[in-house]
Amino acid sequence: MAKRQKSTYTRLRIGSLNRKERRALERQLNAEHPGLAVVHPDAAGIDIGNESHFVSVLADRDQQPVREFGSWSAELRDMVAWLQACQIRTVVMQSTGVYWIAVLEALEQGGLEVYLVNARATKNVPGRKNDKEESRWLMKLHTYGLLNNSFRPPEAIRGIRTLWRQRQRLVGQAAETIQQMQKALTTMNVQLANSVSDISGVTGMAIIRAIVKGERDPWALAKLRDRRIVASEAEIAHSLEGNWKAEVLWELKQVLETYDHFQRQMVECDLEVARRMAALPDAPQQGDGGEAKQKSGTRRKNQPRFDLAGELKRILGVDGTTIDGMDVLSWQMILTEVGPDLRAFSTENHFAAWLGLVPRPEISGGKVIRYVRGEGSQRLAQAFRMAAQSLSRSDSYLGARYRSLRGRLGGPKANKAMARYLACIVYRLLTKGKEYVDRGAAHYETKQRERELASLTRRAAAQGMKLVPAL
Repeated sequence: MAKRQKSTYTRLRIGSLNRKERRALERQLNAEHPGLAVVHPDAAGIDIGNESHFVSVLADRDQQPVREFGSWSAELRDMVAWLQACQIRTVVMQSTGVYWIAVLEALEQGGLEVYLVNARATKNVPGRKNDKEESRWLMKLHTYGLLNNSFRPPEAIRGIRTLWRQRQRLVGQAAETIQQMQKALTTMNVQLANSVSDISGVTGMAIIRAIVKGERDPWALAKLRDRRIVASEAEIAHSLEGNWKAEVLWELKQVLETYDHFQRQMVECDLEVARRMAALPDAPQQGDGGEAKQKSGTRRKNQPRFDLAGELKRILGVDGTTIDGMDVLSWQMILTEVGPDLRAFSTENHFAAWLGLVPRPEISGGKVIRYVRGEGSQRLAQAFRMAAQSLSRSDSYLGARYRSLRGRLGGPKANKAMARYLACIVYRLLTKGKEYVDRGAAHYETKQRERELASLTRRAAAQGMKLVPAL
């Protein structure tokens, strides 16, 4: 992430200004002498669109300071050449959908520094009625250093992120086919789901494949039961006495083929992810350097078909699964969304705020009016929330902390507060490189009692009283 520049509006949050303040800012910027320090003298602004992009430079750089360029590659090359002819060094644009990606790549290939900003930072500013004015406004804000560059992980991480998101979509699509298979079975009154809790498991899929191949004898199907299934062979056989409809069986066959197709695509995706992760450099190892293991000791469903835990420990330098609630899939989400280096975030609070796990203050007249919900990386923030929620029954320091928060704040607020705490722990691990050591639920409960006792002692002293231990 590019180093942030200082200006007289360093603390200014453009997106949080009220309408009156935005009008005042616009009048100041439109004045002949705004009275602000120029941070980026060779700046340009681009309003991103689907069919075309409007590019604005300073009036003294070209006779036509605002130009429109098409979205196809030849026009993007012309745009870069024009900006270079105008001696532009930095360009600002909004992250609008996916239309900005090709523009950013073309600009970076041309040696220009690109500032990618969130559209919320410039929305609802009066006076901008068209795309030309939008590009001019962006250029002015960037010239005076009023916009901050968005965080973007390294290119190698972005490639893995694209593949991993595709894999997540495949997992979701495979889950939909499982629901369709269960619906087809229920339509034929084949109550397999009542005897087998997960029809996508070993027993369920073996029975479904046998049904598709033509087996109709419930007792023959029940013999496919895995020995770990709680239901008896007789119970499964009774649940498989259905009315076999030809059209529904045809539908079941089609859905099963679709499910297998998604599984094959997941395997291909895993191979490509493994290849790209193998190309990432090693991080300094901590601890005994042993191979990272799954906590459960067994392979979870939809787990990647390679040693993901070992690769994560090699790349990150720490075994993050020692943190209760954070499994290898959570850490893979962290790697693919932000990368192994979190030094782009100045502090752990900065990292938590970027995730949207910290309420954002709205300030007017130098006073905080209210706190609004933070907006950040939704995928990663959701992963931290899910990890926090999994601590409800954990016999650990983090589990005790989460239960205490839930008792005081309620479920949703406790999830967010605990997610923020987990994000801070992750930041410390990846920036300081030390393994996490759980101190246990008893340690937290002891410290909690000490804090409560100290609080009661202060309150009693304020009332001129003293606590006396009960005999």
